[in-house]
Amino acid sequence: MELSEFEFFRDATLQICSSLDVEKALFNCLQYFRSFIPASHVALALFEPSSRNLTTMLVIDHLGGKKSLPPVPLSRESVKDLVSVVATGKILLIDRTEEYSVVKDLRPYIDLAHHSALIMDLGMEGKNIGAFTVLAEGSAVFTREHADRALLLRGPFSIAMSNALRYEELERLKDILDAENRELSRELRRRHSGGEIIGAEFGLKKVMEMVRQVAPLDSPVILLGETGVGKEVISNAIHATSSRKDGSLVAVNCGAIPENLLDSELFGHEKGAFTGAIAQKRGYFERACGGTIFLDEIGELPPQAQVRLLRVLQQKTIERVGGTKTISVDVRVIAATHRDLEELVRAGAFREDLWFRLNVFPIVIPPLRERKEDIPALAHYFLERKSKELKIYPQPSVPIEEIERLKMYHWPGNVRELENLIERELIHNRGKGNNGRLQFEHLQIPGLVEETVPGRLEGTESLTLDQVVAQHIRRTLQNTGGRISGPRGAAQVLGVNPHTLRSKMAKLGIPFKYP
Repeated sequence: MELSEFEFFRDATLQICSSLDVEKALFNCLQYFRSFIPASHVALALFEPSSRNLTTMLVIDHLGGKKSLPPVPLSRESVKDLVSVVATGKILLIDRTEEYSVVKDLRPYIDLAHHSALIMDLGMEGKNIGAFTVLAEGSAVFTREHADRALLLRGPFSIAMSNALRYEELERLKDILDAENRELSRELRRRHSGGEIIGAEFGLKKVMEMVRQVAPLDSPVILLGETGVGKEVISNAIHATSSRKDGSLVAVNCGAIPENLLDSELFGHEKGAFTGAIAQKRGYFERACGGTIFLDEIGELPPQAQVRLLRVLQQKTIERVGGTKTISVDVRVIAATHRDLEELVRAGAFREDLWFRLNVFPIVIPPLRERKEDIPALAHYFLERKSKELKIYPQPSVPIEEIERLKMYHWPGNVRELENLIERELIHNRGKGNNGRLQFEHLQIPGLVEETVPGRLEGTESLTLDQVVAQHIRRTLQNTGGRISGPRGAAQVLGVNPHTLRSKMAKLGIPFKYP
């Protein structure tokens, strides 16, 4: 039984407005149309006369297949034809699409030849929002009756497409906002932690000299060092003293992203690129444009991502997953790893050409056990910060003998381990009534005597810690001829400040026989 115009309008409108997702709405509409109109495809295109581009074109077939096109430049003839459709507000009947100028412009992207077409403009409140096209295989398939029926749906189609496009834009903006909120949170945490580099004048002096050399440039930098030495802190210092300091610093842990999501996270993806890609997403490189990207644990990158990163370094361009458009990115790359990349190159696990690109200016950050002169300052810095975080007032102090105990430890976890130790001891110390003095009773120093004193000290089994330290200082003074400061002095051998050593000697009753 043939439906009346009212029934057709009602049922078709329900299908058109069945989803805020543009693809689903178009597919549902096509399935309904096929009951009345010999349609094989529907398409939605957004046309901008000023730029002479089809900015968006989505084609859906009756089997659910889809084709999303990048912006397509149009010829003058095509612009004229499309403007004429928009101007009339009527439906344009095309008997042979291969003769239509727009189809010729689309040929490098999609072949719509040997079809008939109904083209209808969509508008809301005097503003054009696109052109809706129904396609059928063959020539001269559509009749004026088909066109009149389709024209009944111009209003519902315009409303549905306007809502769907606005919803899609909201989803895209929400994704951008979520990403920028995460970046802002990271930046606030970074600023809250302070910009001071502890040890910049002592154990990290050479590192900071290299930072000052490379920061004003745009050259790639690779930071090498054990886990926990503070590679991200150094990357912050490079960015903060560079010409890009007003741009974003985007930190990415390459080892923390699942391999199947790595390309999408780094380079972004287009809508529909894979299951779950409901909206276009900018990757970390686009978010860092105009600033710096810090790629931590670069040695964890899989081969496919290494190839794409090499292209970024060579050509300063990316392509989103599922996209065909090349996007230029102005971003400085700082990489970091605790692994031996040269060994990975020899083993075939890391690309040699990528290693050469990254290894322009390597900065090796020494482990904490090689810069023990920084331990007092680091301990007091973490003590102050963690006391505030844990709301411990008044702030405890660290006795000098406990600082010396910290220096005797080998710190396999480096600065991060020291930070965690301070926090742990503050928690243990709460309510113990230690007169505001922090003691590191839980710090185990394996092989204390054998590792810190040249040769075994006699009778150490019955000595207190202070007695062991005093014996070690005396033996060191004997080896240095009694010299405390200066080159090859006891302070340098023990890795402490001369003033600290003198204070310790005074407390332990060791006389000052030499300057």
